[in-house]
Amino acid sequence: MKLTSWNVNGIRASLNKGLREYMIGCDADVICLQETKAQQEQVDLSWFEGYHAVWNSAEKKGYSGTLILSRLPWLSHSLGLGIDEHDREGRLITVEYPDFYVVNVYTPNSQAELARLDYRLSWDDAYRAYLKRLETRKPVFACGDLNCAHQEIDLANPKSNRMNPGFSDAERTSFTRHLDVGFLDVFRQFDPNPGRYTWWTQRTPDARAKNIGWRLDYWLASENLRPALKQCIIRDDIHGSDHCPVELIVA
Repeated sequence: MKLTSWNVNGIRASLNKGLREYMIGCDADVICLQETKAQQEQVDLSWFEGYHAVWNSAEKKGYSGTLILSRLPWLSHSLGLGIDEHDREGRLITVEYPDFYVVNVYTPNSQAELARLDYRLSWDDAYRAYLKRLETRKPVFACGDLNCAHQEIDLANPKSNRMNPGFSDAERTSFTRHLDVGFLDVFRQFDPNPGRYTWWTQRTPDARAKNIGWRLDYWLASENLRPALKQCIIRDDIHGSDHCPVELIVA
């Protein structure tokens, strides 16, 4: 089984820059997209046959949003965390399958000068608790843009970015708590190497060509799914967004 996650930074634009070809060619059973920036009625996916879609769009038009496309039959799906203050921006979708859950998330950015850090940390706490509640029923695969480079190895310039959004001590500590409660950072189960990034700023010329990036996009998995994990790949060869897809292969 193959699952893939990608922050597309606007699905309507990305479809014309490589997303369409990727969706057709990746042969994934489950496709999780973040930062769709669209309402369902604004995007024609009728050409993408064999998949069923679950959308969660933000109340604010052209902002945030998540989407799951699945060719696997599911038992149920839900939108959000069930907490009103966290569920206005379309940031989370859960799909229940017979043997596991898939949770697709677009974690809030803490913003310039960490203006939204307190909200971001409260989101993390609620998200972690939500995953653990799901896990009492069946194992969880959780993916998406978590808006945090966890360790110094996860970004090109850790010293100059310390305390910047996505690499503040508080955000990194919060990410560590995801692992402390039993979730695996799946990519690091397979690849311990530096220089493995999923996002490159558009503000720095040639950042992607020079691989001046951050690893912000993850697959997390319940510990008891470890034997099923076969491969996790950062597809930095795929363009169409300032992020790239992260693919997970499971038995």
